[in-house]
Amino acid sequence: MSALRAALKSLSALRSLRTRPAVHNAQMETRRIGSLTVSVAGLGCNNFGMALDYTRSEAVVRAALDAGITFFDTADIYGRTQSEEFLGRALAGQRDRVVLATKFGLPVDDRRKGASPAYVRQAVDDSLRRLGTDRIDLYQIHQPDPATPIADTLGALNDLVRAGKVREIGCSNFSAEQIREADAAVRAGAARFVSVQNEYSLLHREPEREVLAECERLGIAFLPYFPLASGLLTGKYSRGVSAPAGTRLSHEWAARRFLSDDRLERVEGLRRFAESRGRSILELAVSWLLRHPVVASVIAGATSPEQVRANVQAVSWRLTDRDLAEIDRIVPVAA
Repeated sequence: MSALRAALKSLSALRSLRTRPAVHNAQMETRRIGSLTVSVAGLGCNNFGMALDYTRSEAVVRAALDAGITFFDTADIYGRTQSEEFLGRALAGQRDRVVLATKFGLPVDDRRKGASPAYVRQAVDDSLRRLGTDRIDLYQIHQPDPATPIADTLGALNDLVRAGKVREIGCSNFSAEQIREADAAVRAGAARFVSVQNEYSLLHREPEREVLAECERLGIAFLPYFPLASGLLTGKYSRGVSAPAGTRLSHEWAARRFLSDDRLERVEGLRRFAESRGRSILELAVSWLLRHPVVASVIAGATSPEQVRANVQAVSWRLTDRDLAEIDRIVPVAA
């Protein structure tokens, strides 16, 4: 009898192993950002230096590399500059395997901010030092700077490209009008923005009004930030249930901002839709974004190797037209 139990236990373990999702994804789909080739699952590194110390940040980076992620996105302000430092240390010896993106422009302090040519030159050298590298693959202005003409910023960024410090340039938090203005300001033969990084998720569809169409018209890649709506689309949150302790939305101010009854009702509808197809809401959130060819990579953050692997696994769902129509009913474009 004990031998039979042991055999059944072994068979159960074998079946579990066969059905367990693969975590290594060396052949992950890739897309283009200008001249750069990136994995469709990227890693947002805003947790480094804030939610995560160096040891935990390094574990997340190693899990990302093992899972086939080649695109890493950070910014000089994340973790009060520690995100760049931690990422550079964690990528030591692996730099040529990855596409490294960072941003400048939001205030690091009272002096280091904006997009004037002088500050662009200072900011890139500061980021290069912190990242421990001789070039940044994608250098992005974090937000428009009303005090500096965009033509002046573009001229300074073009100088960085010509100097070999930067390979491609991009922008973040730009409207369709600002994207058009920037494209019109580029001098003949000079570097132009090849990417736009704006907020976009199932719960924030504003880019569908103008920005995505403008990206398609100009051949610019789109990078969605907050792709999981600050964690709402991970499946952790439900109406009438307190946010799990230690999560981003467990703080009172965050709960007031994000955990409205209306949003949670939509999350529940999306969860039911995903589960009816044998999928998770996380898989739905990521795969839905990638339905747009203009979306180059979903740069979801992670605080553990397990989250990295879940994000990578989520890119595999190919949604049908019927699926998309049902999703539009649950979360209209105006969401």
